[in-house]
Amino acid sequence: MSNEPTKMWSGRFREPLDRTFEQWQRSFPFDWRLLSQEVAASQAHARAIAAAGILTPEELEKTLKGLEAVGMRSDNWAHRISATSGEVDYEVSTQQVGSAIVASAPQAEDIHHYVELELTKEIGALALKLHTGRSRNEQIATDMRLFVRGAIDFTLTDLRTWMLALIALAEKSGPAVMPGYTHLQRAEPVLIAHWLLAYVAMLERDFSRFTDARTRMNFCPLGSGAIAGATLALDRTIASNALGFTAPTSNSMDATSDRDFMLDFAQAASTLGLHISRFAEEITLYATAEFGFIDLPEAFSTGSSAMPQKKNPDLTELARGKSARLLGASTALSTLIKGLPLAYNKDLQEGQEQIFDIAGTLAGLLSVLPNFTRALNFRTDKMQTTAATGYLNAMAAATYLSNKGVPFRKAHEIVGNAVRLGLDKNLELNQLPLADLQTLSPEFSEDFFNSITTEATLDCHDVTGGTATSQVAHALTAAKQRIAALASPAKGDADV
Repeated sequence: MSNEPTKMWSGRFREPLDRTFEQWQRSFPFDWRLLSQEVAASQAHARAIAAAGILTPEELEKTLKGLEAVGMRSDNWAHRISATSGEVDYEVSTQQVGSAIVASAPQAEDIHHYVELELTKEIGALALKLHTGRSRNEQIATDMRLFVRGAIDFTLTDLRTWMLALIALAEKSGPAVMPGYTHLQRAEPVLIAHWLLAYVAMLERDFSRFTDARTRMNFCPLGSGAIAGATLALDRTIASNALGFTAPTSNSMDATSDRDFMLDFAQAASTLGLHISRFAEEITLYATAEFGFIDLPEAFSTGSSAMPQKKNPDLTELARGKSARLLGASTALSTLIKGLPLAYNKDLQEGQEQIFDIAGTLAGLLSVLPNFTRALNFRTDKMQTTAATGYLNAMAAATYLSNKGVPFRKAHEIVGNAVRLGLDKNLELNQLPLADLQTLSPEFSEDFFNSITTEATLDCHDVTGGTATSQVAHALTAAKQRIAALASPAKGDADV
């Protein structure tokens, strides 16, 4: 008989696994990240089978303490690595800890096997009772829900921080004006604050998407068995309540094969990535010499190894690139799931890495964007000048005529002719002689010039959601109140 530790499933098999295949099919090199989730789910399951009479109170207490010790393995490895480095405050990377944990258990097939092996070291044969009434199919479904739920909670916290940074920058910009663009052509002047609040509006939608996804996925698969449900009369609410879920899942086949919660998270992340990329693109564009609207903060920029004068927007360029990574992971996950029959299939193992990558990518992006946003410096004089030239007050001019009773279509045509006249004479609308304007329409009078100043052009958009100064001031106050009132994750959730 082989001295190799017994597999969790090996009773039916006579031949050992091909060594290359065995290593290739292992998920432990990446699903070790689920250690805290697996321990929490195992503790919840222990309570459920204790209530069913499988574990005595003494055995339950011993099992829970053993699992707690296993759960501390990552902290122990981080401490060992820190001690080896010779620096007490040395920050140990996740990858270093993971590599150490994986290397410490070369026989572990996955995180479930690892915890069982480590628990056996802690409490002996009693550890083998823990698998009574459960399957790895429901274990991984539970662990991934716990992981995604935690990733969503971190994302919501970080999103709120970034929104507050955008609002603070909008407040700081005060009455400063910039040109607004359509088709990447200058269109109308807008307040810088109005532009920034557009991104806050996007992020609020992102916040709601993640919140909705969290609500939908917060149901507990434990007790679903491999496919048909547990073979014990378990009170499934015990594990569900212990883990902070809303309730047990309603169908065992769906529970073990469902990855909609991962798709929801991935798709919300990819949409957030698109919004981040749009913000990054505009900052990159506005920081060019051709626009000259933004002075990039040096703390978030790099130079060129060849050209001494360069200040490169590496942060925004990387942010654009990360959005492609998020979109790719979401697409890969959708493609993975689309052809799978009920119920669990090992293909689903591939989806874990996509989720881990998404969570890490989001955490990285949202760790730098708030401070970067706070450090942005606008060249308001350049933005003001650009917003006040190039006939960006043409809409206000047409509105002036419309208010005089001229049908808007006709007013549009008249102002178009005025713009053409200005182009021919190299004059802005406010520089054209009144006599020239009156050849186009008798409705032009001296009050026209006051109606097309930059301030008047802004304030003619005095509607909810418009860029009028009073409207933006109200929008800023309302946005601050909304962000302050955003719901935190449910307080009753287990800390896993």
